[in-house]
Amino acid sequence: MARRVNFYATGEFNRAVERREDVAWIREKLADPASRLYPIWRLRNYVSDPEAPRPVVLDPDRRAALVEAASTVILLGIEAETTHFLVDISHLDEAAANELGHAVDLRAVGVLMPQREGALLAYARGLTYWHDRHKFCGACGSPTEAKAAGHQRQCINPDCGIVQFPRTDPAVIMRVTHGDKILMARQAVWAPGMHSVLAGFVEPGESLEDAVAREVHEEVGLRLTRIKYFSSQPWPFPSSLMLAFSAEATSEDFTVDEAELESARWMTRQELLNSPEDATFKLPRKDSISRRLIEDWLRLKF
Repeated sequence: MARRVNFYATGEFNRAVERREDVAWIREKLADPASRLYPIWRLRNYVSDPEAPRPVVLDPDRRAALVEAASTVILLGIEAETTHFLVDISHLDEAAANELGHAVDLRAVGVLMPQREGALLAYARGLTYWHDRHKFCGACGSPTEAKAAGHQRQCINPDCGIVQFPRTDPAVIMRVTHGDKILMARQAVWAPGMHSVLAGFVEPGESLEDAVAREVHEEVGLRLTRIKYFSSQPWPFPSSLMLAFSAEATSEDFTVDEAELESARWMTRQELLNSPEDATFKLPRKDSISRRLIEDWLRLKF
């Protein structure tokens, strides 16, 4: 059985690591009309139509000037002999940026796109976010510059020269069940009605399983058994890797930490299947691993 690829994961995509230091090859591919150059403006990806979104690629007749002025150009990889690049055009003012198409928050349209296309735009967004926040060296404060086709930044201070690599923040997300019920919770900042499973960031010196147990106990006071890894998903909003687990609670009795959650409740499969999907109750978005955790549990008996 083929491995299922979660939304925003590039899967078996050739990231062309061996080409990142090949400056002549990169220049050749940037000039190749067959290459696909994806513009991004202030962390907004370009799509052709927000209602039926497909990635916008720069027109070969216009892209030379944009590449020359771009703050960052990143080699994403190669697929079917086509080379893919990210071009950060955040230097443009809003009027000039709008001439290239619809610059949108990927979270608003990603679920409407083919999985691989959404994954490439998410990959581009995640790298852009990292570059935006590492323009200066954390050790000496000097400016940094992009290296390795956009996959490194190096301090320009010759007495320092520290090289930085893109970072991802690990976060655990967990489906907690007790018998034939699943725990659903919501945060006050979420859209009206939206409920999901619990999640939280991994702390230094902590295993993933320990993070699962700690977060659940902190947020609802439950103890867990049978903590099992489920799957993972890149979530570049802004820079997380979601590591999903399932776990069984030792009791149904919980207490909500109101500093973390607005509410929580146990729900049966039938209650979830009858979800009104409105402002009173709705499941998490379809491109999220939280949704997959819930749907996988629903399929266990249905």
